[in-house]
Amino acid sequence: MSSIAITAIPGIPDIGQGDDLAAIIGDALLASGNAPEAGDILCIAQKVFSKAEGCIIPLSSVTPGAEAIRYGEELGKDPRKVEVVLSESSEVVKAFRHPGKETGTLICRHRLGFISANAAVDESNFEQQEAVMTLPQDPDRSVQLMQEALLARFDCRIGVVMTDTFGRPWRIGQVNVAIGLSGVPATLREQGNLDAWGRPLTVTEAAFGDELAAASGLVVKKAGKTPVVLFRGLDWSPTPSSHKDLLRVKQEDMFR
Repeated sequence: MSSIAITAIPGIPDIGQGDDLAAIIGDALLASGNAPEAGDILCIAQKVFSKAEGCIIPLSSVTPGAEAIRYGEELGKDPRKVEVVLSESSEVVKAFRHPGKETGTLICRHRLGFISANAAVDESNFEQQEAVMTLPQDPDRSVQLMQEALLARFDCRIGVVMTDTFGRPWRIGQVNVAIGLSGVPATLREQGNLDAWGRPLTVTEAAFGDELAAASGLVVKKAGKTPVVLFRGLDWSPTPSSHKDLLRVKQEDMFR
């Protein structure tokens, strides 16, 4: 592999609940002259899946409980939003507010296993006011259905990755990470191979899914309405995979 192409696919309309996302993306691929080829990988932003699957919650429908009210007062946050965060979480890892900041943050273990700010509950990049968006119920299943639909339409097997933007401990800024995988290896294990000087590799394992997700962010702008990115020219082999393959188990947590 000497070069790859990373292309943001234009022409994706605003997505609404119940839209046939696979048909819309397939149409956009054809219209942009990027008919899928075997070996392609699509990175698709979580938000379009959440919109199509109806994962938008009006705050008027939320009644906060005692824990949400307590965190809301402590962090200066709307307790209704906190209630949604708690409902999406299996654990609150840390709650904090920096001095001088109006609102604080809940670092949570999401019900899917990710650790992220506010359990990835978001308020940006969708039209509804006084509402929040959650992750899809089962991101791996969502991208599997997408892969199957594109295979049926284009008669070629491609990989599909769902991406979301996460912050990182000890680093400034956010990057896209893989939160759903279908056919794409989560990691590329190098253990047992040799480095350039002939020494055996014992721990090297590239986070292939996250590398793809992060690279997709290079061609996607938050206001650009280009939630689909096509990768072409990568050397990879289709592999059964899941977002869980990228999660470090609690027993290996070296930082708490």
